[in-house]
Amino acid sequence: MQLGYIIHYVENVAATLDFYEAAFACARRFVTPEGDYGELDTGATTLAFASFALIRQGGKNPVRADARAPVGEIAFVTADVAAAHARAIGAGAAPVQAPKEMPWGQTIAYVSDADGFLVEICTPMGG
Repeated sequence: MQLGYIIHYVENVAATLDFYEAAFACARRFVTPEGDYGELDTGATTLAFASFALIRQGGKNPVRADARAPVGEIAFVTADVAAAHARAIGAGAAPVQAPKEMPWGQTIAYVSDADGFLVEICTPMGG
């Protein structure tokens, strides 16, 4: 078995996709004609967003994410954390933690997207 999708629920799928394209240079892979679901090309695992309205149609009751009390995070790996962190903030992300070298050698920074999701920007593990 392999992980295929991570799907987060958001108010406005188009605005969220626009943000991730600008902040993290992700390419839009697919959007439904209704605009209530969209995917980004992020490598082996697809990062996708579905509208609150769409998931409510399936009988679910999603809640808004809160980066101050996260239950998970999205992590992007890059060799230049400082530049990626600055780009994300320039695209509208809220700074959460400036780039910091961790005891295990990895550099990590955090931002929050407009939907409240915590986003980690980090160097590869072991590199």
